[in-house]
Amino acid sequence: MEKYMFIYLKTGGGHYAPAKAIAETISNIKSTEIEIILHDGLSDTRPYLRKIIQDGYKNSVNRALWSFEMLYAIGKIKSVTKISTGIAAHFIKPAISKVILKEKPDKIIIFHYLMIRPVNEILRENNLNTPSVVVVTDPFTAPSGWFLMEDQKYIVFSDMLKSKCMKAGIDSKNIQVFPFVLDNKFSILLNNTSKLRVRKELGFREDSKIILIMGGGDGMPGGEKIFRTLTSACIDAEIAVVCGRDGFLYKQLSELKEKNKLDNTRIFGFIDFTYSLIQISDVVITKAGASVCMEILLAEKVPIINNYIWEQEKGNMEFVCKSGMGIYKKNPRQLPDLVNNLLRNKEYYNLLVSNIRKNMIRNGVEQVSQYIMNYN
Repeated sequence: MEKYMFIYLKTGGGHYAPAKAIAETISNIKSTEIEIILHDGLSDTRPYLRKIIQDGYKNSVNRALWSFEMLYAIGKIKSVTKISTGIAAHFIKPAISKVILKEKPDKIIIFHYLMIRPVNEILRENNLNTPSVVVVTDPFTAPSGWFLMEDQKYIVFSDMLKSKCMKAGIDSKNIQVFPFVLDNKFSILLNNTSKLRVRKELGFREDSKIILIMGGGDGMPGGEKIFRTLTSACIDAEIAVVCGRDGFLYKQLSELKEKNKLDNTRIFGFIDFTYSLIQISDVVITKAGASVCMEILLAEKVPIINNYIWEQEKGNMEFVCKSGMGIYKKNPRQLPDLVNNLLRNKEYYNLLVSNIRKNMIRNGVEQVSQYIMNYN
């Protein structure tokens, strides 16, 4: 039996989600021939390292976005990126080395740029010919740290990013372009009967409009302001909020719901049924994370992007909005009028849905899985 190791980091859900989706697809195709090891690259490292990289990302994005954007801007300087990834590799490598030498995988698939250098150094230092491929999880704009290894094989999710790879000195023969990767279930649209069942299970009315507020696994930045603004406005709809791992936001909104007797709202923490929530929603207010945007578009729902991480998620926002599939609205105070217009103006709403269908959004999980199984 072959053994594949998928290495990711829990810096947001955007790295783990595609790793998990591809792993499940390969397992379904060749469960008796291929064993998948999903490995968090920081799981066996020092606690302080996880706190700096993992918790630092989450806290900066949700609480001090300017700090993350500043570090991102500095990281665009190639020499700075080489130094920072080199330092990270020094501390990460011992733990990664142990698991690679123990498991002896036949292939290694990397889902975070901080893992590229330590994996390559481990393979070289131990004279291992294990083939590796990097899945660049940012589809349009990606940190330069992804592209420091010119002889590395890459999977990217847009021609735009392929061009960036080539400008960084990577040969086009080492770059494969596929549609963005999501869990297979996001490729399926629920029928009306299934939607009614989901509504009943989750406590929504059968005939109501539903506004979903949802970011990524770490929550929705600015979620409290958005919630307050919408619940204080006159909107004939039910409101659902997914707080993810942001326990502080969940507590805030739960207290507001109880205090103001907001019976038309549902507050969720970290859940495994975002697919179902998106399917029954009409409008989704979100951030410009790649996975969540693609999940919404595949469901043919209208995304309203309230914020994005400068540069890194800018390409995602532009892809959605310049194609006429969604709307970018930063000011929460402008959301009630926009949402009301979308829910009442069928012609406008249907135009956005039509644009989503015209763009033919596809899930690349099957294609990427086949490529990984076949490449050497």
